[in-house]
Amino acid sequence: MTTVLVVAAHPDDELLGCAGTLVRHVRAGDRVAIAILAEGATSRSSADGRDEHAAELERLRDAARAAAATIGAEPPEFFGLPDNRMDGEVLLDVVHRLEATVARVKPDIVYTHHRGDVNIDHDVTHRAVITACRPLPGHTVTRILAYETVSSTEWMSPASAPPFAPNWFVDISDALETKIAALRCYEAEMRPFPHPRSYQAVEHLARWRGASAGFKAAEAFMLVRQTVPKGGQDR
Repeated sequence: MTTVLVVAAHPDDELLGCAGTLVRHVRAGDRVAIAILAEGATSRSSADGRDEHAAELERLRDAARAAAATIGAEPPEFFGLPDNRMDGEVLLDVVHRLEATVARVKPDIVYTHHRGDVNIDHDVTHRAVITACRPLPGHTVTRILAYETVSSTEWMSPASAPPFAPNWFVDISDALETKIAALRCYEAEMRPFPHPRSYQAVEHLARWRGASAGFKAAEAFMLVRQTVPKGGQDR
């Protein structure tokens, strides 16, 4: 059995980026764990008003739990870091918390954000993953894949940060319907088309990524690291 860990900055990023791929892991009998680092709501006001947003924060956590159940993953772990303010956190502190999660879950594969997104939390999350999953002797992580997140990845200018250039495609033709169903747990986070965070845009992107690789639908990734230990098998 392969163990998978998704490290997402915000509730719903784990679905937008790789829900179809996670469904495939679950159907293959793999264990899927999710860590969500930031709370996802308090940036909607000028201050970090957690009391003001208490009901919304709880709603987001409930949505994340329901979405995880829909795709067959374990209930998410929430770090509760400030939304869109993770660049104000000490990176080493984020890394230490993530290292504890990695040590407990012992993932073979880690999925996380592309570093070149508009959202600063995605960048911090990516860097924390790279440090927490550095290939020390005996480390379990053999593959790190970076996913795209609609309404962030495509909004960064290639003149400002490394563009998302996928080199890894997962056929989700049989999992796209479940991905959309799981996204409906985050109904309040979705927007009307043609906003990229709409059901139609998510499906259009999956169809285009699929067409790019000869599938009816796909999720695209950038391979960050792959190691094949002695006696190990490629998964």
